[in-house]
Amino acid sequence: MAKPKLANKSAAAPAEIYHLLLSCPNRPGIIARVASHIFESGFNIADSRQFDEEDTDQFFMRVEFNPVREDADIEAWKASFCELAEEYDMTWKVRGQSQRAKVLILVSKFDHCLADLLYRWRIGELPIDLVGIASNYPRETFPHLDFTGAPFHYLPVTRETKMEQEAQIWALTQQSGAELVVLARYMQILSDGLAAKLSGKCINIHHSFLPGFKGAKPYHQAHARGVKVIGASAHYVTSELDEGPIIEQDVERISHHHRPEDLVSKGRDIERRVLARAVRLHVENRVVINGRKTIVFTE
Repeated sequence: MAKPKLANKSAAAPAEIYHLLLSCPNRPGIIARVASHIFESGFNIADSRQFDEEDTDQFFMRVEFNPVREDADIEAWKASFCELAEEYDMTWKVRGQSQRAKVLILVSKFDHCLADLLYRWRIGELPIDLVGIASNYPRETFPHLDFTGAPFHYLPVTRETKMEQEAQIWALTQQSGAELVVLARYMQILSDGLAAKLSGKCINIHHSFLPGFKGAKPYHQAHARGVKVIGASAHYVTSELDEGPIIEQDVERISHHHRPEDLVSKGRDIERRVLARAVRLHVENRVVINGRKTIVFTE
């Protein structure tokens, strides 16, 4: 029997890298079985991270692997991996590094997060395909932003038309094939129904770390309370307002010298970078939702 040939590393097109993300009840031998399956299918592991959560006795793992034999086939690998996944009761997904996630951005009047995401997308820092931008404000609200061909959808909303407008958002999500919806300071609360439809596929940026200030002018409230740090939290959207599993957070120190407008300025910067990091972690297959929290495999 002839030995399988090694993949030609000098070929013009580099070998695809795949990202496997999985979770399952913890038991001995999972790492060995996964690694063996990858190797025996003609692939090589480039990076592997794992975590045992003792409180829930759950196991989490992220593996980067690439083909090293000419007979290595990812579709055949997926089919055979299903048997192993069933044996260990795994929840899993695998994605090629070159497979860019389709993303829909929702935004209201404040555009700092949108501008940042557009820039990172345009220079290739965010590996996404921007399939659309939707806003409850008209296109004229963002005269200085270059959407670089991304479709813009004006979806006005009132209290009376909220359900109809959300139906438009859902239709747009389906028609565009969006795999992730990003609320880039979209100042509308999603209904329980839409939040459920977007479960695990919708990221929001919240304007505080701790304590949380709800309602209007949160940074003015923070200044009035004399906070010592301000921050932002990016989380998955759930029916519980601002209570979804947290993906990323950051903070900055504040002193009595800072005025409310200073906090607003600093807050914009924190929100931009926290949201961008959360989106990147999600599309790179690094986040596992674990009940009310997340397991995040950072770089």
